[in-house]
Amino acid sequence: MDSQRAQEIAFSTNMANVTYNGNPIYIEHVDQQNGTATIHPLDDPNQKQSVSVTNLSEE
Repeated sequence: MDSQRAQEIAFSTNMANVTYNGNPIYIEHVDQQNGTATIHPLDDPNQKQSVSVTNLSEE
């Protein structure tokens, strides 16, 4: 995924099916300058991490 698409998903009111390492995630924030996103698993909002947007997949 590219950072522009990740940003669109993060700002969208519709829930998109996005995965990180095969696990469904929620995108909290996108840093387009660095190409990273702050994410958490759908089932654990407290497990936040920053990852490269290129490692995110839209299903």
